[in-house]
Amino acid sequence: MTAPRLTLDRLRALVAAGEIDTVVLAMTDMQGRLQGKRLAADYFLTDVVPGAAEGCGYLLAVDVDMNTVDGYRISSWDSGYGDLVLTPDLDTLRMVPWHPATAMVQCDVHHHDGRPVTVSPRQILRRQLERLAGYGWKAYAGTELEFIVFRDSYEQAWSRDYHGLTPVNQYNVDYSVLGTSRIEPLLRRLRNGMAGAGLTVESAKGECNLGQHEIAFKYDEALTTCDNHAVYKTGAKEIAAQEGVSLTFMAKYDEREGNSCHIHLSLRDADGRPVMAGDGPHGFSRTMEHFLAGQLACLAEFSLLLAPTVNSYKRYVPGSFAPTAIAWGRDNRTCALRVVGHGPSLRFENRVPGGDVNPYLAVAALIAAGLHGIEQQLTLEPEFTGNAYASDAPRVPASLREAVDAFARSAAATEAFGKDVVEHYTHAGRVELAAYEAAVTDWERRRGFERL
Repeated sequence: MTAPRLTLDRLRALVAAGEIDTVVLAMTDMQGRLQGKRLAADYFLTDVVPGAAEGCGYLLAVDVDMNTVDGYRISSWDSGYGDLVLTPDLDTLRMVPWHPATAMVQCDVHHHDGRPVTVSPRQILRRQLERLAGYGWKAYAGTELEFIVFRDSYEQAWSRDYHGLTPVNQYNVDYSVLGTSRIEPLLRRLRNGMAGAGLTVESAKGECNLGQHEIAFKYDEALTTCDNHAVYKTGAKEIAAQEGVSLTFMAKYDEREGNSCHIHLSLRDADGRPVMAGDGPHGFSRTMEHFLAGQLACLAEFSLLLAPTVNSYKRYVPGSFAPTAIAWGRDNRTCALRVVGHGPSLRFENRVPGGDVNPYLAVAALIAAGLHGIEQQLTLEPEFTGNAYASDAPRVPASLREAVDAFARSAAATEAFGKDVVEHYTHAGRVELAAYEAAVTDWERRRGFERL
């Protein structure tokens, strides 16, 4: 059963009773990670709630390794790497059951004059939700994160340079009840911990790669879903570490199946009525036709927000259940866009994102693409039937470089997100590319050490 939302009054009572002594104050960075501070609960209540907290602006201007990177407008050596304001969103207050006496709150990021930081992932999503609200609509989303579990601890994996790790399953356990039972103590801790943090758990199931699993959560309003996604991804790693094992959300850990993060999206009006269902072909409304056409039109240009790393693009292999064709189909897992449900449950699933996705950026991209289709009154192409891997449909970008270049020159991206956002995340993509191109891989050593 999902825990009720933690209110500020309830938090005050728990702090007064000595049951909560720590509040995690967290923002989401460009990579989709929670960054912030652990605060004394009394200090949070007396100083941060009526005011705010601060954090170095470099949190939105570093690479995965937290290296300072030149070329960002928001924060640099020239600007002195000053602070940004972390403003707690009290609607996100929650318990953190896997840490004793701990609560958490997530933040929006502002400048000192009160202006939102436009390149902050949460703000990027908020902007697209505001655009939707202009039509009288709300977005509902669900994200499906897969992960691979290893019997090695994170410290052991690090010391072994991530070689020779032991997956918790030695064979494909997709839908296998026996396979999930091998690590049910961990899966149960994850399910119960997330329920205690306010997420609505649906199920856990095995997946195809060795040691690969998925826990599914019920859809919610888009911002809430993305907040929950960030909490879950961090919490899963923390719980795994407590159990002496490790898990990875890498899009492509090895040559077998990658970790996906399929994203489901639907719309409702102010009265809660579904917007996508209608009397048209396939049971679609005209809005659904335009919205889905926008997904097809913008997918290649917006792929950087769906697949942000070099590793992301290694998932897109024919026959792997990761898409290669930009096409839509009814319950067709070979297409990038899979339409599922009927009537009130009608929605589409974008199958491009992997486990490395930043959910705020991806959901913002889906909304922006749909609004592009509506504003341009785009016509939806016919449904694809059959094997889209073997089709002549346009292809998902095959590399991060291709995606970065498409995003940088996209008029639709500039119109939807603003020039500053496009510049910021184009630069982030190029930083990732430069780091990769400077690295010497094990493959290169094996191939060239003696024989070249």
